[in-house]
Amino acid sequence: MARNGEIDDYRDYCKDCKANTYIVLDHCTGDTICSDCGLVLESCYIDEIAEWRTFNDDNNDKDPNRVGYNVNPLLSQGNLKTLISNNKGDHAIPRWQDGVSNSDRVLLQGFDIIEIIANRLGLVRPIKDRAKEIFKKIEEQKTCVMRKRDSICAACLFISSRENKLPRTLNEISSVVYGVTKKEINKAVQSIKRHVELEDMGTLNPSELVRRFCSNLGMKNHAVKAVHEAVEKIQDVDIRRNPKSVLAAIIYTITQLSDEKKPLRDISLAADVAEGTIKKSFKDISPHVSRLVPKWYAREEDIRRIRIPRNCGAKQLN
Repeated sequence: MARNGEIDDYRDYCKDCKANTYIVLDHCTGDTICSDCGLVLESCYIDEIAEWRTFNDDNNDKDPNRVGYNVNPLLSQGNLKTLISNNKGDHAIPRWQDGVSNSDRVLLQGFDIIEIIANRLGLVRPIKDRAKEIFKKIEEQKTCVMRKRDSICAACLFISSRENKLPRTLNEISSVVYGVTKKEINKAVQSIKRHVELEDMGTLNPSELVRRFCSNLGMKNHAVKAVHEAVEKIQDVDIRRNPKSVLAAIIYTITQLSDEKKPLRDISLAADVAEGTIKKSFKDISPHVSRLVPKWYAREEDIRRIRIPRNCGAKQLN
């Protein structure tokens, strides 16, 4: 492989082209891309090639590999630690170098937990960085001192994801934080809101969840577009229900008008909303369905034929 600036190219198999073609490795973005069809074959590529120090005072018998982390601006003394795996899980044991203050040690431990939880959820770097800023403010003000550190870190990520308009629900976050309940995370969130100055989180907008929920169901692009339009129109309707349950009801409505109908159970799992709650939300939006569903997506007569699932009894709707 010949390096050409920040991009390498070599021949490999592309599963979209179904042939051996030139593959581009972009070191700036970490993406491996097919040069013919543009398919991203691999993302977040890690370059394992060693980097070399160029310090003039190094002796020839020293290892020239550059090691260690970049300086962390959130710490008073930079980032001075080495992580050693304990082979009992994905929590690493921090080994602190001499001269690290107790406050920095607490911050680094919290940052490690935030990284672990965020990686399990697939969260992007801006959400991680903002969560670390919030955690630093909590430690400086000595709030939430009686709460579990894992629940505090999870709460920081919950708040950060909302601020970045890429929200994760409490159920989603609690499912990847071992030994911490949704209730504990919610209490930590409320405590942080009382003591720490935050950016405007606003209310949860269901449009922020559309792409992720529809992707979990494997819905096609035109169906996702229809869901987006219906969600925008529902803002003008007085539906006093949780935004997630309203979105789940809209997704159910749109999928029933397509050739690839999705079972209520699958929608319940993708949106993390109980089936009974979806049925009640569907009942609430049903008088407005003709106005919500885009005209280009389905015919009026097909829209009028949509009904509440048969297994929805009267007791469930009351």
